[in-house]
Amino acid sequence: MNQAYYALLTVQAFFSDRLDNRKDRGATAVEYGLMVGLIAVVIIAAVTLLGGQLEALFDKLTDGLAKSSGKTS
Repeated sequence: MNQAYYALLTVQAFFSDRLDNRKDRGATAVEYGLMVGLIAVVIIAAVTLLGGQLEALFDKLTDGLAKSSGKTS
């Protein structure tokens, strides 16, 4: 009888611990969602602000490589 009682106590402790930890998971997911959104906004802003400069840089590199290989586009 004692073994069954202790087994039930162990199962109850396990599940109560698992259910108590679930309370914090929602807040963590929201925080990660906010961080991902902020990172996306920063990437979009960087591409928007630096897009023209990066395009000019890559065009210059492409022209330099084409001239050095003897090919023209």
